[in-house]
Amino acid sequence: MSEISHRIVRSAGGLEMRIAEAGSGPLVLLLHGFPESWYSWRHQLTALADAGYHAVAPDQRGYGATGGPDEIDSYSILHLAGDALGLIPALGADRAVVVGHDWGAPVAWHTALLRPDLVRGVVGLSVPPLPRGKRRPTDSMRQLLGDAYYMLYFQQSGPAETELARDLPTTFRKLLAGRARLGGPGLPLVPEDGGFLDLFDAPTDLPEWLTEQDIAFYSTEFGAHGFARPLNWYRNLDRNWELTAAWHDARIEPPALLIAGERDLVVANPAAMEALAEVHRHVPRFQDVLWLPETGHWTQQERPKEVNEALIQFIQGL
Repeated sequence: MSEISHRIVRSAGGLEMRIAEAGSGPLVLLLHGFPESWYSWRHQLTALADAGYHAVAPDQRGYGATGGPDEIDSYSILHLAGDALGLIPALGADRAVVVGHDWGAPVAWHTALLRPDLVRGVVGLSVPPLPRGKRRPTDSMRQLLGDAYYMLYFQQSGPAETELARDLPTTFRKLLAGRARLGGPGLPLVPEDGGFLDLFDAPTDLPEWLTEQDIAFYSTEFGAHGFARPLNWYRNLDRNWELTAAWHDARIEPPALLIAGERDLVVANPAAMEALAEVHRHVPRFQDVLWLPETGHWTQQERPKEVNEALIQFIQGL
């Protein structure tokens, strides 16, 4: 089995990013979500390397040893996609397959939208490609989902990062393995006078795919670097909408795949399913949705074997 190594690489945009990497060959970029790090791809790095690829998982802007500025407006989708695209020449490659999970998925979709010449193929895990809407995202959320929707709770600087950092092992046990308490029509709504973590029951036992060592790793990472910068990604939702006006109704041209868990509330909901029904309109080379049974939101960690096989098959078919 290939070994994972780490180093600091300066992206073409100037940000010095910690990367985890394994193998050699065509480049595959693996972009993590919230609140994670390169570590969420630990199973894919070695599998892709053994299959003949140079697999690279960075700590993205604001995370882990990469860090980043404190200013909220430095975390727009143009910054995030620029960081990922800037790694391609920095790693000596002409093009890459870009894979993203959770928040990493919108970054991956935008790399393919903005620079299709650099992206051989794109894979999203959990989050489908969503076209730019006609209204500011937070306005739409308030109208459709109410003020208690968790992404709106994340908009205010201070409360969310303080809550998440209070007891790190409990935070990650709840987020990664807890059962969600949904309000309204199956929505993650922050209770009045409560916080985001009140949406989850703490598990009595960890699932097979998650260990105490995994919890300890995430706790150490976020204990050192905090949650404020990662939460700034959410605080740019409206700014992203403004900045991407030039790409309204633009198409994502590279070949594309979505991998999702059947129990993942992010994608297994009416709004996401409606978007998927129209996906070929704005992603003409969209190949398929691979639905993973008995799988929740933490796709590549919960089902590494199936995800590895799907990624390798997709890349070999390009």
